[in-house]
Amino acid sequence: MLLMAVTLAACGAGGSGSDAGATGRETAGVHAGQEQDSGSNGESGRVSDTTDDRSDDRNAGHGTVYPLTVVDATGTEVTLAAPPQRIVSTSPSETEILFALGLGDRIVAVSDYDNYPAEALDKPKIGGTWDPNEEAILAMEPDLVIGGISMKPEIAERLRSLGLVLYKANPGTLEEALDTILQIGMLTGMRDAAEELVAAMREDLRRVTEAAATVPEEKKVKVYLEFAPGWTVGKGEYLDEMIRLAGGVNIAGDTEGWTMINEEHVIAQNPDVILYAADLIDMETGKPFDELIRSRPGWDSIAAIRENRLYGLSEDIISRTGPRITDALLQVAEALYPGMIEP
Repeated sequence: MLLMAVTLAACGAGGSGSDAGATGRETAGVHAGQEQDSGSNGESGRVSDTTDDRSDDRNAGHGTVYPLTVVDATGTEVTLAAPPQRIVSTSPSETEILFALGLGDRIVAVSDYDNYPAEALDKPKIGGTWDPNEEAILAMEPDLVIGGISMKPEIAERLRSLGLVLYKANPGTLEEALDTILQIGMLTGMRDAAEELVAAMREDLRRVTEAAATVPEEKKVKVYLEFAPGWTVGKGEYLDEMIRLAGGVNIAGDTEGWTMINEEHVIAQNPDVILYAADLIDMETGKPFDELIRSRPGWDSIAAIRENRLYGLSEDIISRTGPRITDALLQVAEALYPGMIEP
């Protein structure tokens, strides 16, 4: 179901490569040169390292001690003896993180869908996000491969069986997205940059949540989000979380994960605001996404359509759990309550 949704979004956007969403995410923990804290199971945001007398192994003052062992989202230990110098990223989200941490010169290849920042377009390509080309990756001789939520488990296992060091991310919440940035910063010797980036993102979160707290419960707007033609999202995923953090009520909040829409249910719920992924084209009808939504039978009675409160959000930004995910949250907040967030 997930792959169908991702394919719809990617194809509808002309190959923009949505990598949003997966279920059954595992919380990742970090430890440096020691066993994982037994109390970290099931907890989010455990990022720690152990300093010792190995000052010569410390990476240029960035606070990372090598050899370093990280437990990724699959529960697999990933060990690096030194800061990685040749990194392959198979996921747009993680590619954006690497660039944001100042690691562009160490990225030797990216996925076919990586389009941000602009420098990513000039990097050699190694295939799709869920089925990257193994031979192309091997040819790059990477000392670290980073995969995202879309990578098939069997692909991850095969890459590891080829002797590659693979870190796989799988954030399901905004907090886990922030933790992933901290982990990648730790793994690459860029902990200081990661902490600075996360601090700025937390400031965005603070601005939104404090503003949303001023909205009385009875005045909260009802929201319907369609991130790909025919698909919406319920509880347990970061898109639902963003609606709630921004002070909205997700009309699909009684469902879980990524689900097919029920058009009659949407009409009955009568949302005040409709959010959709901008710039997508419906493959069956050839209609722009917003036109498809407006033309559905009976939907002209929905308050959001009557009052023209349809808001297109950047498909890349809302589908990637990278540094721009709080930009997406700010966009959601502005769509729900225009002018609520002060510049």
